[in-house]
Amino acid sequence: MSKYQELKQIAYDCNMQLPKLGLVLFTFGNASAVDRENEVFAIKPSGVAYESLQPEDIVIVDFDNNIVEGTMRPSSDTKTHAFLYKHWENIGGIVHTHSTHATAWAQAQRDIPIYGTTHADHLTQDIPCAPVMDDEMIKGDYEYQTGFQIMKAFKEKKLSYEEVEMVLVSNHAPFTWGKTPEKAVYNSAVLEELARMAMYSESINKDLPRLPDSLINKHYERKHGKNAYYGQS
Repeated sequence: MSKYQELKQIAYDCNMQLPKLGLVLFTFGNASAVDRENEVFAIKPSGVAYESLQPEDIVIVDFDNNIVEGTMRPSSDTKTHAFLYKHWENIGGIVHTHSTHATAWAQAQRDIPIYGTTHADHLTQDIPCAPVMDDEMIKGDYEYQTGFQIMKAFKEKKLSYEEVEMVLVSNHAPFTWGKTPEKAVYNSAVLEELARMAMYSESINKDLPRLPDSLINKHYERKHGKNAYYGQS
C-alpha cells in the first residue's frame, strides 16, 4: 500500500465534493491536499471526469512539481498549487474551480465588495481580484506565474492569506485555500455564494453601498473573535 494512501483519499474526497456542491462542470476544477512533513501534495489528475475518478488515480507531487507517485499527468494547475504551498506555509489544501458567479467576477476583473452580513460572517475584506497578467507572464510559465500573481496581489493589497482564504484571478477563475483541505472546499462554496449574492444585489441597486464597518466587525467577531458566541461551545 502507498505511504500516501490517506493523503490520496483526502484529496479524492475533496475533489468529489466539488460536483456535489455545484462548483464544477465536467472537469473544470481540482482540489489538492498537502503533506507538510514530506513536502508533497495530492492532486486530481488532468482531464479525468469526476464520475470515473478513483482514489488511486490521485497524483502525488512535490513542491518543485516533480511527480512522486502516480501514473497519470497531474492537473494543469499543479504549478499554481505548488507555488502557493511553497510560499504560504500554513495552507493545508487548495481548491480551484470555474464556478459560474465567482468566475463572472474574475472575468469582469473586479473585487467582490463586502455588501452584506453573510460576507462579513467569513471575512472583513472585499474578495480580491488579482490583476491581469502581462503578455510575458502568460507566454512564459503560465501556471507558475498565476501563483506569483496571486501572491503579488495579496502583498500589494496588504492582505493576509490566513485571513482572506480566497482570490479571483482576472480573466480566469477563483482559487481558495484553508488550514485543511476540507476548509478549502468550504471556502470555495462560500465564495461562489457570496459572488452570486453580490451580483444579484448590484442588479437590484446599482448604487449599493458597502456594508458599514460596525456591521462588518459585529458579524465577524461574533463568529471569530475572542468573545465569539456563534454555534456551540
